[in-house]
Parts: sequence; C-alpha cells; structure tokens
Amino acid sequence: MDLHRHGADKETEDVEPSAAGSPKSGRDIAAIVGEIVRGDPTQQRSGRLISTLAGVLRRQRQGRGYGIRSFGQRMADEVLAVAPRLPVRDLATLRKQFPGRGPDQVADALIDGATKASAAVGAAVGVWALLPIAPLFAVEVAAETLAVAGIEIKLIAELHEVYGLRAPGSAVDRMTAYTAAWADRRGVVLAPGNLVLAVGPALRRRLSRRLARRAGRSVLSLGPLLSGAAAGALANRRETRRLGRMMRAELRRASPGGNPRAF
Repeated sequence: MDLHRHGADKETEDVEPSAAGSPKSGRDIAAIVGEIVRGDPTQQRSGRLISTLAGVLRRQRQGRGYGIRSFGQRMADEVLAVAPRLPVRDLATLRKQFPGRGPDQVADALIDGATKASAAVGAAVGVWALLPIAPLFAVEVAAETLAVAGIEIKLIAELHEVYGLRAPGSAVDRMTAYTAAWADRRGVVLAPGNLVLAVGPALRRRLSRRLARRAGRSVLSLGPLLSGAAAGALANRRETRRLGRMMRAELRRASPGGNPRAF
C-alpha cells in the first residue's frame, strides 16, 4: 500500500493487521491511520478502521492497555512514527483537485473535510462509551487520539501547502515540523525557535502533553452526562474546526505575496 499516494479522496480497502508481536505492527498502525485520514469520513467506515487500529494497539501492548501516566509518552512515539507516512497532498495535487479556487476557499474545504473525518471518528468511539466495559484510557481512546492527531497533522501540512509555506527539508523533516506545529498549536513559520526538524526530548514532552490533554477531553466528553455518538462527534468537530481556523488565520497572515484569489 502506497501511503504517499496523492489524490487521497479515493476509497481504498480496509487494512488487515499483522499478527501480534510482528515487527510489522508499526507499519500496520501507520497504514490504518493513513486509511482513516484518506478515505470517506463516515461513521461506519471509521468505526471499522478504529476497531482494527484498537486491535493492533491492544496486541502491541499484549493486552495491558494504556496507563494514565504512560499514555502521553507512548502516544507521542506512535504519532512520530505515523506522521511521515500520512498521505499529505502537495500543492500541485491540491491545484488539480480544487481548480480555480483561491487559497481561502481551498483552506475552508480542507478544514471541512478534516472536521467531518474527526467527527466520524468521535462518533464511532462514542458508541463504545455506552458499553460498561470501556475503562478510562482504554485502548479505544488511544486509537481515537492517534487517528484524530493524524487527521489534524495532515490538515496542518496541507494548509501550509495551500499558503505557500511548506516546511523545508525531507518528507520526514517536514512532517516532524508539522507534528511540532500540532503540539504547539502554531504554524511552522511562527513556531518558537524556528523549525523543529529533529525529534528530541523537548518535542516529545510537548507532544506527550498535547496528546494526554486530547485524550482527556475525549474521556470527559464521553462521560455519563454526554455519552454516545453525538457527543463524540461534537467534541471532535469543535476541536478540529477550531484548530483549522486558527491555523488558517496565522498562515494567511504569513503567506508570501499576500492572499491571491487563485493559487
């Protein structure tokens, strides 16, 4: 499966995970997250993929689940491994898919698509919150957190493409920078200390804290008073839309040559 293929709005087959303990488990996780961020954002499809992802994560942890203290650190490792494999569309591909539209119009379409995908993931996990067997920080919450982080990092990367602010370096360098931007909630060009192109303790700490907070919001939104698909979808929809609009505003101001009508 080519996770770097462009034109990502084509439906693809769901990914079957490899056996427990296989060295392919990391690639399986990246492949499943890639399918979640690539495909049709429906609750049914997202539910199938999230269930598959949760199964891989559970087997990877040998049935032990995720503890509260270790959650952010383990998720940071997963996100850093997944990010370079996300199917990000470059500027040329976006131009073909959105002919004649200006940067703001394309940005709005990207934010809308990411918001729908994030909501579908939240709705799928929200259904499980009604079951009495779902523990705090269960592997399903880990799967949702990883999937939504992938959706939002992909959105950040494509918004940088739209506004002509692609991060320099290799694909891994760029996706590391966009992951840092996701953790900091700031565009790459506005990040403190300029670009973060190497994975170090500082980035891991910021990313770990952001992921733990993200998962905490999921748990709270799916509590006894707000259980179910609607609550999960609403929480994710709001957060992804807020992030997308904030990122769009910052990148628009920093875009070279102003904000042309068409790109």
